[in-house]
Amino acid sequence: MLSYSHQSIDESDIQVVTKALKSDILTGGKEVENFENALCEYVGVKYAAVLNSATSALHLAFESLNVKNKTVLCPAISFAATSNTALMAGAKVEFIDIKSDGNIDEKKLEARLQKKSDDIAAICVVDFAGNSVEIDTILELSKKYNIPILDDASHALGAEFKGKKVGSFAKTSILSFHPVKPITTLEGGAVLSDDEGLIENVKLLRSHGIIKKKLWDSDMIKLGYNYRLSDVACVLGINQLKKIDEMLKKREEICSFYDEHLAKNDFFSIIKIKEYKKSSRHLYPILLYPEFYCKKEFIFSKLIEKGIGVQVHYKPSYEFSFYKENFGEIFLENADNFYKAELSIPAHQCMSLKDANFVKDSLFEVFELAKKDNCDRI
Repeated sequence: MLSYSHQSIDESDIQVVTKALKSDILTGGKEVENFENALCEYVGVKYAAVLNSATSALHLAFESLNVKNKTVLCPAISFAATSNTALMAGAKVEFIDIKSDGNIDEKKLEARLQKKSDDIAAICVVDFAGNSVEIDTILELSKKYNIPILDDASHALGAEFKGKKVGSFAKTSILSFHPVKPITTLEGGAVLSDDEGLIENVKLLRSHGIIKKKLWDSDMIKLGYNYRLSDVACVLGINQLKKIDEMLKKREEICSFYDEHLAKNDFFSIIKIKEYKKSSRHLYPILLYPEFYCKKEFIFSKLIEKGIGVQVHYKPSYEFSFYKENFGEIFLENADNFYKAELSIPAHQCMSLKDANFVKDSLFEVFELAKKDNCDRI
């Protein structure tokens, strides 16, 4: 099965992990700080804290922004963890609709802020598929209304906006090291910031809220968690980070092939990356034309039968039962249509152009089959 995304583990990764497994310290050692320093250097931020998942990173970032009993504005399209973790930190979540590229609509965000802003603790944005939001406009809103931005850049390590790395703009930014992301530590995540106090608080909370005093004596000064990332995972992350630019170059090669060969057809559109942005190409979304919305299950199933591991990113979180039960019925038109339209096709560094050509040919074959039938019969 040709998956929509895939980790790239080579012999050098295996060697550094094997060496780490033979060392005396498997967790809580110097490799944690080494990985944090490497991330800071690559992204261009002052401080970083690595954790056992991006979900943990989001949770502690929201905790550190003091969102409890206030509102967090979130994009209507993202993985559920983005808004879930705001709730975990005691906030109320309000969803802002998106644009056709899957990113938060900065105009709708501004319209919401104009109505009322004093109850909002943070603006959360997501760089969908590795393509940066219009961060300069959003930063202006942040400054105007004095509301911090949390950038969920889980898709976007290595992406750029006007020549500057995504993850270096906001008050705090989040990275993910899940296997399908640009680099992997198996599971893992990070909080980035130029605010030293914020990162120190995240580091305190990731390890039970405990500080060492002297010898065996310690003190727990906050109610914390066990969100630590092991040294073994960190050495893998360091080695992966050394190769990220080459891996992103390979992803771009595959996606550029798609850009050229899928640009104009009768079945779906693609998302074009603006010239002042560089995407990490975490996903390659295609957007079905409305006449194919009702045939999406048919198209999805037929592609799976051909060995093409497609996926949908994402069902709006407000459509989940938990959100309906706690927040009532919510409808955002652009997010609803995006969910009906979106299909992520394979695009990653383990693919060849031959694989990409196979995906392209298979797509058109399956859409031709879908075109011949009506929704009732499919």
